[in-house]
Amino acid sequence: METTPSELATAFEIERLTPEFYADPYPTYRALRAHQPVKRLRNGGYFLTRYDDLVAVYKNTTLFSSDKQREFAPKYGASLLFEHHTTSLVFNDPPSHTRVRRLIMGALSPRAIAGMEPDLIALVDRLLDTMAAKNDVDLIEDFAAAIPIEVIGNLLGVPHGERGPLRDWSLAILGALEPVVSPEAFARGNDAVRDFLAYLETLIADRRAAPGDPERDVLTRLIEGDGSGEQLSSKELLHNCIFLLNAGHETTTNLIGNGLVALDAHPREKQRLIADPGLTRTAVEEILRYESSNQLGNRITTAETTIGGVAMPANTSLTLCIGAANRDPAQFPDPERFDVGRTPNRHLAFATGPHQCAGMALARLEGAIALRRFLARFPGYGISRPPARGGRARFRGFLRVPCRLAA
Repeated sequence: METTPSELATAFEIERLTPEFYADPYPTYRALRAHQPVKRLRNGGYFLTRYDDLVAVYKNTTLFSSDKQREFAPKYGASLLFEHHTTSLVFNDPPSHTRVRRLIMGALSPRAIAGMEPDLIALVDRLLDTMAAKNDVDLIEDFAAAIPIEVIGNLLGVPHGERGPLRDWSLAILGALEPVVSPEAFARGNDAVRDFLAYLETLIADRRAAPGDPERDVLTRLIEGDGSGEQLSSKELLHNCIFLLNAGHETTTNLIGNGLVALDAHPREKQRLIADPGLTRTAVEEILRYESSNQLGNRITTAETTIGGVAMPANTSLTLCIGAANRDPAQFPDPERFDVGRTPNRHLAFATGPHQCAGMALARLEGAIALRRFLARFPGYGISRPPARGGRARFRGFLRVPCRLAA
């Protein structure tokens, strides 16, 4: 007998996700929005799926905290993973969050990002040239993952010959943020933080000895501060360099990979975009909405409150389902339709409020250049075998996408 939406919502448990959910979570999200939009979980927390509820939580940093020390202590213990995930920008509240974000945003100014465009175009074109010689390629390894690794490597001034471990470090550290972390995943993540910290200590020492141009070199900018005397502590500097790689790598890889797969699955929208490259920017926003790179966020209540008519005490854990909110029919007409020209499109892929993604302008630029130049070069591309999903709930993307560039 087929499971009804109501039964699907009742059976949902964040710590017992099924293979069907990992393949396609959206039927579950629809069921939760319709029947249990503020879903009580076995661990005592709540899973939120409505757009308006997420916006309200994101915008109130006083009542809904991003500080993860209480949540992560039992999960990670006294480990390097705990140190990293409780020091990085995204898991802190004002005033610490405000201070660190200001320093990072100074290094990612509109002028700085605009200055990256020529090098980014050259990088994408080099990757396209290499792929053209092979015809059968993997869209993730050969293209989507290669772009942000090079961009973040350039931002931090990592020598080209030393960038090999960056992707694996990022995948291991972010993999430990899943709702359930196996001992193996924990060990991989902790080892990755250890190895990354050791590498960064040498890189930072070299940069202190020979600073770069703070207008172009993000690491030099973070070391020197913003000119007001405000500087990061040594621990903050190290862990926020790791954060910059992780935030800029995984989500942008997923944006590009998810976009090319979605376009292949929607040939009319693909042809529409090829015929009108001016739609590229709205197409990027639609990809971010339709297949959000980051599907889940978390907060904890600091006082008694009510969400969606449900009363909650202080210290209640909240899981914010971005993937569900971005398909909420109360905000997006015909939300299950992929529409490269959709406007307005006030999606939450980059969150909103004080914690809105610091690197979103760079991610949008990378996505737009990658899609526009790929489609211009290979308009007849097609997925040649079923793609392999990453097997994660928090970050939705692909590990492999076999592709034939010429039909």
